[in-house]
Amino acid sequence: MTKLHDLTVPAFRRGFASLSAILRTGEAYAQENGIAEADLLGTRLIADMAPLTAQVQRASDTAKGAMVRIGGVPTVAMVDDETSFTALQQRIAATVAFLDGVPRDAIDGKEDTPVTVITPSQTFDFTGRSYVLGFVLPNFYFHVTTAYALLRMRGVPIGKMDYLGR
Repeated sequence: MTKLHDLTVPAFRRGFASLSAILRTGEAYAQENGIAEADLLGTRLIADMAPLTAQVQRASDTAKGAMVRIGGVPTVAMVDDETSFTALQQRIAATVAFLDGVPRDAIDGKEDTPVTVITPSQTFDFTGRSYVLGFVLPNFYFHVTTAYALLRMRGVPIGKMDYLGR
C-alpha cells in the first residue's frame, strides 16, 4: 500500500513546480504585452470566483493543511497578501520548504487516523487516506488547474505540457 507521504509530497512538489513555471510565463507575457501585473493577477473566471492570486494561496494552504491535519506538525502562517508574481513565487517556495521539513514519519502510518475538516457550512470526517485521496489532492489540483486556466484565458502561451510539467 502506498504511504501517505508518497501520495502527497511528490505530487505537491510537481504541482508547485508546474505552477511556478506557468506563473513565470505569465509574468513574462504581461511584461511583453504591457499588461499590468495587478490586472493579470486579479483575473477571475467569473465575478464570484477567487482571482489568480487566491488560487495559488489555496493550493499552498491545501498542501500545508494536509501535513498539519494528518501529521500534527505546526503550520507556517502565511498572510495571503501576495500582490505580485514575485510574492507568489516566494509563497510557493515557502510552501515547498515547509513540505520538505515535514518528517516522513509524521504522516506515514496515519492512513486510518481520523481527520476532521470544518468549513463555515459543513464538517467533514475522514481517515488520513480518504482525506488525501478524496479531498486534498482534488482540491490541490482544482486550484492549480484554475490558475493555469486563468492565465490561458488571458492569452498566456502555455499548454497542457506546461501544466503537467516537462
